[in-house]
Amino acid sequence: MRKIYRNIARTLCALALAFTVTSTGYTHEEIEILQIPAGQRMNIEGVILSADDEILTVRTFGNATYRVFVSSSTELKERRSNFLREARRYSLVDLVPGLQVEARGLGMNSGILAAGEIRFRHDDHIVAQAMNTRVVPVENDLRNTQVRLGETERNADRLSGQIMELSAITDTVRNDAKAAQTTADTAVALADSAHAGVRAANERIAMIDDFEIKASTTVHFRVGSAALAAEYRAELDEFACRIMNEKGYIIEIAGFASSDGDAAANRRLSQQRADAVIQYLAENYMIPMRRFTAPMGYGVSNPVGDNNTRAGREENRRVEVRLLVNKGPASDPVETTADTYF
Repeated sequence: MRKIYRNIARTLCALALAFTVTSTGYTHEEIEILQIPAGQRMNIEGVILSADDEILTVRTFGNATYRVFVSSSTELKERRSNFLREARRYSLVDLVPGLQVEARGLGMNSGILAAGEIRFRHDDHIVAQAMNTRVVPVENDLRNTQVRLGETERNADRLSGQIMELSAITDTVRNDAKAAQTTADTAVALADSAHAGVRAANERIAMIDDFEIKASTTVHFRVGSAALAAEYRAELDEFACRIMNEKGYIIEIAGFASSDGDAAANRRLSQQRADAVIQYLAENYMIPMRRFTAPMGYGVSNPVGDNNTRAGREENRRVEVRLLVNKGPASDPVETTADTYF
């Protein structure tokens, strides 16, 4: 069950990324697409940002972006964990934004990967489809709002032109100067009001993905352990109390390790520590999984202490927890229960 929750959290972050790219108005040309040499065999694991007919735009977990061509001969099948049953088969319409996929194939002359096989987990597919039913209407509403704002700006420009015409009339028609000036003043006020409305709306839209750190805490661990000590559970309890009255927030979790042991083991251990903190907060305070960013284990990177000393290594065996609150409109996302995902 915890593995499914982690898949849901990763898919939510992936959908948030796809929503951010589309809602801020970026085109495919503005996203830096990496080219794949012709004939090079490549395996790409990442998240679908967009699906345009037979071309997928996929961003890897290392933030590299590629394009993938899906032909009629491309195998679309389940990345199954139960090897006692046959893998499910899928079609092109099942490749939706936010879905985590693994694409294997060869580079084309155009720099695009010609996929011979694309695999993904069935649970990820269910979650991505469910979330797309919510994200797509929001994207459409945002685009409609931007169109209306554009129309408002054009109306304001037309009003400014009318003001100039009225000023010319006042110069030639002295007897009607007072009435024309009154009309011009009214038009100026309308133009200023329209511009103010446009600026306010643009500011609110720009702040949708702008967060500030409201609270933070650091949890330390013993050598080779991902178990939470009692004193740090108390700190997490205090941190959770800060969340209760917040809206529009997310929780960022980052795990780290000291230089004890090899790099691969430390990376796994730092991930386990980050997962332990999320599990404690979710189980004890019923914090929805959509509130957590994908937990990341950074291994021995970003040390805060000297790994050559015992005290420094103790400081580096940690998980950093941050409460990020949206600076934009004071509204809370629609509550979604776990039953929606399965």
